[in-house]
Amino acid sequence: MELKSVESSYARWAPIYDRTFGVLTNAGRRRAVAYINDRGGQILEVGVGTGLALPLYRGEVQVTGIDFSADMLAKAEDRVQEMGLRNIAGLRRMDARALDFPDAAFDTVAAMHVLSVVPEPEQVMAEIARVLKPGGQVVITNHFRHERGLLAFLARVSAPFSDVLGWHSDFDVGAVLKQDNLKITDRKSLPPLGMMTFLVLEKAA
Repeated sequence: MELKSVESSYARWAPIYDRTFGVLTNAGRRRAVAYINDRGGQILEVGVGTGLALPLYRGEVQVTGIDFSADMLAKAEDRVQEMGLRNIAGLRRMDARALDFPDAAFDTVAAMHVLSVVPEPEQVMAEIARVLKPGGQVVITNHFRHERGLLAFLARVSAPFSDVLGWHSDFDVGAVLKQDNLKITDRKSLPPLGMMTFLVLEKAA
C-alpha cells in the first residue's frame, strides 16, 4: 500500500474511526495497554491514530505517539487536551519507516492495528527494533491472515480493496517476524472471533 493511499484512506476514516474500527479493535487495545502498564517506562506508540489508547495508560507511563495521518493526529491532540493527559510526552507526524528517534530510546514499542496499514512493514519493524532498548519489547495487536475458514475467505475477497479500506486484509504474520534480534515471547488470539492477534516480541539483550 502506498503512503498516499494510507493518508487519503485515513483522512476519510478519521471522522468515524472511533465508532467503527475503534470498536472492533477495542479488545486488542485494552489487552496491549494493560500489558504495557505492567512494564512501565518510556513507550512509543506507532500509529497512535485518534489516540483511543492514550487514556488507558497509567499516569507514570511516559508515552510518545506518532502517526502519518494529520487528520488522525489532530483528533489525538484534541483528546489529550480535553482529558488533561499529562503523561503524553509528545504526538508527532512521522513516517514509521524512518523514525526520527535515536537508537535504543524506548523500553516498549506498541504497534496496535497499524502493521497491516503501513507501506513496507518489514522496514517499519526494522525501525522499531532499532529504537527499542536491548531487552525491550514490541507489543503488537493486529489482524493476520487466516489459512482456512470463513475469516480466510473474507480476507481473500477483501484483499483487492486494500487501498480503499486502508489495510491489507490478507496480511501475513511473517512480515513482522523477520528481525533476527526480535523473538516471540507471547502470542494469543483475541476477540472478536479470534480475528485479531496479540503478539509480544523481545529484543535480544
